[in-house]
Amino acid sequence: MSNVDSFGAKGVLDVNGKEYEIFRLNAVEGIDRLPYSLKVLLENLLRTEDGANITADHINALANWDASADPSVEIQFTPARVIMQDFTGVPCVVDLATMREAVKDLGGDPKRVNPLAPAEMVIDHSVQIDVFGNSGALERNMEIEYERNGERYQFLRWGQTAFDDFKVVPPGTGIVHQVNIEYLARTIMTREVDGKLRAYPDTCVGTDSHTTMVNGLGVLGWGVGGIEAEAAMLGQPVSMLIPRVVGFKLTGSIPAGATATDVVLTITEMLRDHGVVGKFVEFYGEGVAAVPLANRATIGNMSPEFGSTAAMFPIDDVTIEYLRLTGRTAENLALVEAYAKEQGLWHDPSRELDFSEVLELDLSTVVPSIAGPKRPQDRIELTDAKEQFRKDIHNYTEGDADDAVLGRPSKQVPVSMADGRQFELDHGAVSIASITSCTNTSNPSVMLAAALLARNAVNAGLTVKPWVKTSIAPGSKVVTDYYEKSGLTPFLEKLGFYIVGYGCATCIGNSGPLESEISEAVQANDLSVTAVLSGNRNFEGRINPDVKMNYLASPPLVIAYALAGSMDFDFENDSLGTNEKGEEVFLKDIWPNPIEVQQVIDSSIDEAMFTKGYEGVFEGDDRWKSLDTPAGDTFSWDPKSTYVRKPPYFEGMQAQPEPVKDIAGARVLLKLGDSVTTDHISPAGSFKSDTPAGRYLLENGVDRKDFNSYGSRRGNHEVMIRGTFANIRIKNQLLEGVEGGFTRDFTQEGAPQAYVYDAAQNYQAAGTPLVVLAGKEYGTGSSRDWAAKGTALLGVKAVVARSYERIHRSNLIGMGVLPLQFPEGESADTLGLTGTETFSVSGVTELNNGTTPKTVKVTAVAEDGSEKSFDAVVRIDTPGEADYYRNGGILQYVLRQISAA
Repeated sequence: MSNVDSFGAKGVLDVNGKEYEIFRLNAVEGIDRLPYSLKVLLENLLRTEDGANITADHINALANWDASADPSVEIQFTPARVIMQDFTGVPCVVDLATMREAVKDLGGDPKRVNPLAPAEMVIDHSVQIDVFGNSGALERNMEIEYERNGERYQFLRWGQTAFDDFKVVPPGTGIVHQVNIEYLARTIMTREVDGKLRAYPDTCVGTDSHTTMVNGLGVLGWGVGGIEAEAAMLGQPVSMLIPRVVGFKLTGSIPAGATATDVVLTITEMLRDHGVVGKFVEFYGEGVAAVPLANRATIGNMSPEFGSTAAMFPIDDVTIEYLRLTGRTAENLALVEAYAKEQGLWHDPSRELDFSEVLELDLSTVVPSIAGPKRPQDRIELTDAKEQFRKDIHNYTEGDADDAVLGRPSKQVPVSMADGRQFELDHGAVSIASITSCTNTSNPSVMLAAALLARNAVNAGLTVKPWVKTSIAPGSKVVTDYYEKSGLTPFLEKLGFYIVGYGCATCIGNSGPLESEISEAVQANDLSVTAVLSGNRNFEGRINPDVKMNYLASPPLVIAYALAGSMDFDFENDSLGTNEKGEEVFLKDIWPNPIEVQQVIDSSIDEAMFTKGYEGVFEGDDRWKSLDTPAGDTFSWDPKSTYVRKPPYFEGMQAQPEPVKDIAGARVLLKLGDSVTTDHISPAGSFKSDTPAGRYLLENGVDRKDFNSYGSRRGNHEVMIRGTFANIRIKNQLLEGVEGGFTRDFTQEGAPQAYVYDAAQNYQAAGTPLVVLAGKEYGTGSSRDWAAKGTALLGVKAVVARSYERIHRSNLIGMGVLPLQFPEGESADTLGLTGTETFSVSGVTELNNGTTPKTVKVTAVAEDGSEKSFDAVVRIDTPGEADYYRNGGILQYVLRQISAA
């Protein structure tokens, strides 16, 4: 539909003699006090107003936003572009390829399935740290990456040629979010529309929850499931309620000794305590100008950890300087500044804005911190870290002598390595120390602080403990360039911190295996060893299957813990070793001076590094160019492929949807507690040969050594269904004292223990629908579409939880699974539900009348025939979501729209 322009907002902006069509925000009255993030949404509505889906009423509702009210008005937000990484991106391209065939089957033109918004994918999740601690690690890990992922990469190269407006950044370039802020982000977009060059704010949705990193650049964007991303690529707006906006006032400046990471962990704890799920966070105040762009990006990156939809910094001089440093054109810089000032999007710290709630942090109060052992919001002040570890270790090990001398459980296990190293491993040993992930590698202040700490440690004669797996996986090649230019690379390498790849690595579960002797000692003695990483995710079972306790820390602290070798360490009072004079060396003796860190930044980083680093970025190296790539509008599926398979979503699909039905005779597949993450539901990382996924690959001729990871096989639904609810740490309350992907199979006599996948197959054969019972914050963590896809393909028709994480709830609807919520204050336990009952859900059919019921009746019949009923809240929150559910999912809805057009 064409633009309606009820407010007469369309106008012209002249920037140095070049004219751009814009939609002026001041055409709408009373918006001066709107937060910047809502102004971006307002411009979006003005530009896409069509009189049907987006009307003058929607625009007025946003302009007259009541900061104190609960969200109630639904709007349709049309992101300017979509950004993907390869784990979540491969299924998107698989689905688009499958949709092309389905459109053909329904009598349409397959070429109509094409991204309508620019879509860019950065391949960054596939590199694994197999080789480490030597100069050949980077090259060898990339070779192994191509050996493992050749099939997927061929498929993505096909996508690059088959689809318009779809670009791929090949492997070995960097992390999606760092490439986004350093190169892909436009801040202000331009696009030719009806013969005119239009300028508008850069907005994006991404298939990685940390898409919010770009918020630091003044770009409004957030993570969505792959399912929503596909719809956005196909021109479907994102349905959302106008959110509450939390103002976060920054004052003061970071003290010496603390880092941007410490600021982020402090903000994460504050906002998680306050409660910001489903809200925007916007930073304001005089202190904002003092926050470097890299720190803004670090804060924006952690938005999913504190639970907000977005965490935005407005555009100002700091933004422009960063765009200049990273090699953006003079024309782009001029447009960003002129547009932001013209539209009232330029930060004015003196202007009082309306916020729903306000928090404040004096940056000078921030202290060195870590977070763990299993959640990013569990911040621990570094001075308390040893004491807290000694409390937490009791949750991970039992039965070991509580040594009176040590004051904690201890089990000292001698280990002899093939290369002659000999040492004792104990609970708390740091087995992995990894400078990794986009959170910090985009930030020169912490990356160079780590390198200077390494120099000081080497000069003091300190060495890393021999059981620590060390690595650096930068977010872009620029990091390597400034390490080289500063002359600090040799010091990092002397401590074993070699560059192992450019990708997410440890944070996504691609830490690679521990050395075999260490792994065997850990498993045979059930040792609770630890990982310290500079990433953003430390959920259970995520980093490495041998490692039970995971801690987030700044890059310099990662190196400090590698030197200490144990979490049972007090940096204030325990020495890291002795220097050549025999004097004890403490962390404070080698901690870098912030003034020196800044001097090294100023002398080591320049614009040329960025322009050179991103030259020909979409072309790739010889490995990429030499891939044998299929051609054609539709993909030739290889029936033998174990990486890329045609999924069954559209099989037997009719042009019109069937009416939705109530659920009857359902069984509980899993009964789960609080804070079950998408990692628990759809794990990343490796898997063993005795699991359903492992068995499937062995049956299809894949050797154990070639299993790769769940994430790398996301293009194969057969692997992913078998991996759903298969996390080694998931606790299904239908079973007592059992961890892992198991349930009770009520189709069998006595309901014995079975793998979740095997039981689900039996239920499917018996025609029994399934439900999942869950606690609070169901589906927190990464925006993992397979957590919803796998749930649906296992035959789960509804989830009943106490509360949901935003992305996972919408993804469930996107796959045709009904998200229900227990009545306020109630849970499965308070209602006396054991999960052994048979469930029915009535009232769902009201959706067939075009309305969404507020509640539906859930009835559970126990084995003795007794009944319990309750009214569950229907968490279909918008009319758009109701349309998706009625169609059996978002892809089916879009497909019918395309075929009917």
